[in-house]
Amino acid sequence: MRATVPLVRTSETDVCVVGAGAAGLYTALCASREGVRVTLVSATTLAESSSYWAQGGLAAALSDDDSQELHLADTVTAGRGMVRRSAARVLCDEAVQAVDDLASLGVRFDRDPQGHLALALEGGHSTRRIVHADGAATGRRLLGTLSTLVARDQAIEVLEGRRAVTLLTIDERCVGVRLDDDRTILAAAVVMATGGAAAMWARTTNPPGATGNGLLLAHAAGAALADLEMMQFHPTAVVAANGRDGFLVSEAVRGEGARLLDAAGSRFVDELAPRDEVARAIQRQMVATRAASAYLDMRSVDPARFPNVVGALRDCGIDPARDLVPVAPAAHYMMGGIATGLDGRATVAGLYAVGECACTGLHGANRLASNSLSECFVFGARAARAAAGEPQPGRTITSAAARESPATPLPPVQQDSRTALWRAAGLEREESGLRVLATDPHPLVRLIAACALTRRESRGAHRRIDFPSRDPGLDDQHVTIRRESRPAWETWR
Repeated sequence: MRATVPLVRTSETDVCVVGAGAAGLYTALCASREGVRVTLVSATTLAESSSYWAQGGLAAALSDDDSQELHLADTVTAGRGMVRRSAARVLCDEAVQAVDDLASLGVRFDRDPQGHLALALEGGHSTRRIVHADGAATGRRLLGTLSTLVARDQAIEVLEGRRAVTLLTIDERCVGVRLDDDRTILAAAVVMATGGAAAMWARTTNPPGATGNGLLLAHAAGAALADLEMMQFHPTAVVAANGRDGFLVSEAVRGEGARLLDAAGSRFVDELAPRDEVARAIQRQMVATRAASAYLDMRSVDPARFPNVVGALRDCGIDPARDLVPVAPAAHYMMGGIATGLDGRATVAGLYAVGECACTGLHGANRLASNSLSECFVFGARAARAAAGEPQPGRTITSAAARESPATPLPPVQQDSRTALWRAAGLEREESGLRVLATDPHPLVRLIAACALTRRESRGAHRRIDFPSRDPGLDDQHVTIRRESRPAWETWR
């Protein structure tokens, strides 16, 4: 019998959810509705996670001229031959139900004057299917509602200001988690909802905490990670020098008519093409003209549609009703993560993952805009149902685990590592830079480099200038990596 951490100040629960963003909050609520006890661990106070800043909405086939098949086709097309169709089918089939459930919980989605859901258009979508709450402040509205419900739920214990530092495993099964205050929680199931890793790159739209710690915890517990080379770069992050650099201008702004212009004032790209195309088009313009940015022309867009975007831009001295907005790509969303099945199960028994820290294969090589929030709720509900059915850990775990020593603390991400990732694993990569990156002091940086070196082709968000073409033989192929082993290919359909 092998265990990874000691047990000090031990408590027990049925389901322990680590992370209190949209995915974690909703998973906790769904698990409570399954009739089990839940402990929710949040590094911040509730409603202060990365999801708070989410401007995108939920993608769902809600209109008469839309369908689940059309949503599926758009998702597959955007994913560049790497979308796991079974995961995409689940998302497209169940997203409408997720929207309905959120509305029943009290989330007030935006509606048109006739009372119908106001549907927005975003890049890669063939029709309007994005629902928002309070315009581009969807994340704030969602987290406010879900946090209130969680705080009121008697079956959910909330531990704020705590971080998971180790996953407890015995006989290759996850049976709990140790926190940074030395408290250990034994659980029948642990659900990781710790978010992504885009803040590891030097230029990012994400808050500082999005550094992939949950991925490292799962990796150390023996879980497979997948597709770490697939970081999506958002095309329109503000270029500013006063604390707003990297502020995301929602893709929905382009859906309402904003245009991308070069330094001469000319359009150079279809603004509603998938994100990988738009981001690289902006980068090419910047390289060709030696400019620090391209420009987003929002002057034809009604400022009342996006009050938080307009307010943030005005705070940094840009009036989008008169001025062009300087924008450039920035690391935004990790499509890879903890490898899971369609109910959130990781490759270690008793361990689940949902939201951006998970990799179901849904996004393939290029996430379709606003599928990620839908993913939080569709797969959060599925993971909650599965986790609620896990068997309880035995009482002998406590004495057996107490004989072991604690794990090494998770390392911080140094600025040198962030700069190295941006330089060697940014919008374009090549072997020599990636090999240097593979020696970086930070373990997740090394894992990202190993996956990027393995994928010797260009596909979606991953562009190798030394392998500029897409390899059809790698369709449906995903790079996975496990503890103490080399990256391996797996076919996901």
